[in-house]
Amino acid sequence: MTMTAHPTPQAPVLRLLNVESAYGPIKAIRGVSLQVRKGEIATVLGSNGAGKTTILKTISGIIDPRKGAIEFQGEDITARDPAAIVQRGLSHVPEGREVFALLSVRDNLLMGAYTRKDRDGVARDMEAVFHYFPILKERAAQHAGLLSGGQQQMLAISRAIMAAPALILLDEPSLGLSPKLTKEIFEIVVRINRERGTTILLVEQNANMALNAADYGYVLENGRIVMEDRCDRLREKDDIKEFYLGMKETGVRGERRWKKKKTWR
Repeated sequence: MTMTAHPTPQAPVLRLLNVESAYGPIKAIRGVSLQVRKGEIATVLGSNGAGKTTILKTISGIIDPRKGAIEFQGEDITARDPAAIVQRGLSHVPEGREVFALLSVRDNLLMGAYTRKDRDGVARDMEAVFHYFPILKERAAQHAGLLSGGQQQMLAISRAIMAAPALILLDEPSLGLSPKLTKEIFEIVVRINRERGTTILLVEQNANMALNAADYGYVLENGRIVMEDRCDRLREKDDIKEFYLGMKETGVRGERRWKKKKTWR
């Protein structure tokens, strides 16, 4: 009888070890530990205010953690200067896009590549993002502030790609977008991961989209990780179906069981 060898798990690109961050006296994340392996899409699910964005801001150095440690590519980056973290190969696509409104689309993309010295590589990546998002090529000379919300999201993701990062932090890419456009952007995010091997940590309220796009998921509630697993397994868990995918069971009278207790509590 022959044994099938399982592939060796990839080493984590990113590790958070018991990280705690706060806004003044208010603790936003409480003892969060997670990891993102090379070449995967990992996602953090949670409702508004759960602390998802705070995790990304703490990783990228915008917020200094009160406790814990953050390792990126084997090095401690806890509370490092954000510019130094970018130089090490981490790109952050913030919630709300935040493009440079008065610069052209092309100049926004070049701003993403400002740490790079390989001009040929930058030119190739410019063509690559135009391939993923053809509308950006059409609007290359236009001020970024004149783009629609969806186009600005495309530009923000493309600007991150232009840095040729080892890891992209992607914060709520579906925010304010139509379901159709959300689907298109998630399809491109998956293509970027599969075709370029770009590792992605995705924070998203749209649990259905996130679980279908990602490989591994964490569920965050009130600043704590309450569940984690491969996304194909998470999609089958009753609590995820009911509280995140809207697939609520009904009682004998046909009433939704709104007060059902979650098993992770």
